[in-house]
Amino acid sequence: MRKQKKERKQELKLLQEQDQELCEVLCMPHYDIDSTSVPSLDELNRFRQHLATLRETKASRHEDFVNLKRQIILCMEELDHTPDTSFERDVVCEDEDAFCLSLENVATLQKLLRQLEMRKSQNEAVCEGLRAQIRELWDRLQIPEEEREAVAMSMTGSKPKARKALQLEVDRLEELKMQNMKKVIEAIRVEVAQYWDKCFYSQEQRQAFAPYYAEDFTENLLQLHDAEILRLKNYYALHKELFEGVQKWEESWRLFLDFERKASDPSRFTNRGGNLLKEEKQRAKLQKTLPKLEEELKARIEMWEQEQSKEFMVNGQKFMEYVTEQWETHRLDKERAKQERQLKNKKQMETEMLYGSTPRTPSKRRGLVPNTPGKVRKLNTTTMSSATANSSIRPVFGGTLYHSPVSRLPPSGTKPVVTSTCSGKKTPRANRHGANKENLELSGSFLSARTFKGLQI
Repeated sequence: MRKQKKERKQELKLLQEQDQELCEVLCMPHYDIDSTSVPSLDELNRFRQHLATLRETKASRHEDFVNLKRQIILCMEELDHTPDTSFERDVVCEDEDAFCLSLENVATLQKLLRQLEMRKSQNEAVCEGLRAQIRELWDRLQIPEEEREAVAMSMTGSKPKARKALQLEVDRLEELKMQNMKKVIEAIRVEVAQYWDKCFYSQEQRQAFAPYYAEDFTENLLQLHDAEILRLKNYYALHKELFEGVQKWEESWRLFLDFERKASDPSRFTNRGGNLLKEEKQRAKLQKTLPKLEEELKARIEMWEQEQSKEFMVNGQKFMEYVTEQWETHRLDKERAKQERQLKNKKQMETEMLYGSTPRTPSKRRGLVPNTPGKVRKLNTTTMSSATANSSIRPVFGGTLYHSPVSRLPPSGTKPVVTSTCSGKKTPRANRHGANKENLELSGSFLSARTFKGLQI
């Protein structure tokens, strides 16, 4: 019994020493237990469990402390901040094991980190704003790229040193801007016109900004342009999704009109490589997607108009009215083109009925017919022997003869004209004999039909 009592007393003392050490690090009260009496086994077990909990708490708080300290040091380096309070010096300079891991100290660490991160974020925002201002001034003043790169190398990061360098560059560029007022205002006007196009401004809306057309380049005019470009940027950012949707419809509409023009071009059938099939598929796809896109935009615009209590204008008119007008214009253009084709075909038909059609035999196909000298000679001889003076003879050696569709009087003025036919019946001997006696005039000389028979064509 005495041995057990002694062992328990010794174990209690050891546990109390561990408890004291942990409580000092964690800044917690000691475990409440009577040290004068002999503890029971149950009391010792509860004491051990308490110490195990304290060890877990210490490990967790120490891990939090190490992470917080690392982040605090990084923020201080980024801000070029030197610890200026006793607490900050204890965190950064003292040994990690000597720091009191109380809940209060951990909360203070977290608060310090939030303050430093906020300062860092503000500094980064200021530096980024200065960089944006510098880039804008570079563009307006048309600074060479070589000069930009040389300055940009020393303006990275967000430390106070970089922030100071950025501010100096802004001041220098602002001074240059005042010296180059006209160039700067003209550069702003180009940007204003771009945002007018992005926001689908009508001509009346553009003319409402009178300073855009002023020629007196003063600082006041520059301020007016700066205010206008800022307003346009905010307006576009506020309604960016709608403007991008309208822009997508505009691009799809232009592509659709281009396919429509190609579809009415006869030369498209000469294309190779499957382009015609691709264009037809894309045109059919656009015919389906355009109405869907219009319906989506219509719903979004109606919702926007309810929220903003004003109309969404595109080129000075409501979007759906603008879309309807574009479709109607396209329909009228197609109808006008159709009427023009019909009128052209009608005139061509009238011309052919009055004067006859012109042979349109492709030159490539003439070489496909084999030339048989005997048949050609026989055909030409028969044709020329039956031709009279009112026949229209093409060059003798060309091998092709056309008869005039209009009858003319023979040279004698008394005998009727006898024309050859292709019916296969023989011509009466009297007529043929009379035709052989007639002379033909060719190239200013008179030749008889018998002379033609001796020629080889």
